[in-house]
Amino acid sequence: MKVLVCISNVPDTTTKITFTDNNTQFNTAGVQYIINPYDEIALARAIELCEGGNGTVTVVNVGEATTEPTIRKALAIGADDAIRINAAPRDAYFVAKQIAKIAQEGSYDMILTGRESIDYNGSQVAAMVGEFLNIPSISIVKKITVDGETVVIEREIEGGKEVISTPMPFISSCAEGVAEPKIPNMRGIMSARTKPLSVVEPIEIAKLAQVTAYETPAARGNVKMIDAADPAKLVEALHSEAKVI
Repeated sequence: MKVLVCISNVPDTTTKITFTDNNTQFNTAGVQYIINPYDEIALARAIELCEGGNGTVTVVNVGEATTEPTIRKALAIGADDAIRINAAPRDAYFVAKQIAKIAQEGSYDMILTGRESIDYNGSQVAAMVGEFLNIPSISIVKKITVDGETVVIEREIEGGKEVISTPMPFISSCAEGVAEPKIPNMRGIMSARTKPLSVVEPIEIAKLAQVTAYETPAARGNVKMIDAADPAKLVEALHSEAKVI
């Protein structure tokens, strides 16, 4: 079984986000990057499924050379090899097209991603890859079990859970519960230095979207306390001050 795990290079959640060039560029100075946590969960499950000679795990990342430390960490965790598509990930469509090409050329049985990346929270790439490859796509997965040539997948839905069986190949975006993230040990860190990391050039994709500006969320205002015995005053504040009714 060949498994492809898509990983994103994202700022650590403790990073203070700022912008430059009149709020048109993300300021990378001093930013600590990590593997997207949801992708790390997907990677952990892929490694579990392939343990004992049951398969191989390849990680793929769309990013420039600065993402290689993140990729090497994925190799240290347990991936067998890696592919870096040498391009800045400008939008979800662009990223999905690049990954779909790699997946098609590699004839992977299973493609795993995280449910979303913690920087843009778009949750778009997995579904797009599934559409480009014309394979089943299952989102926000909580459990993956391989039963011969069939894969049984569980996902949460309102009021319960949904159990889906699908043939391979397929793509799933993983959520919490699929697996516990793995911490690389010294042996893994040492072996990651020599594991294959291929760099490929991106395919040309029409630019369909452009970021014109970034802005940080507005600062929280002061809390105004209103006596519970005076609901009319609350309604008036919501109408005249908050302007939500």
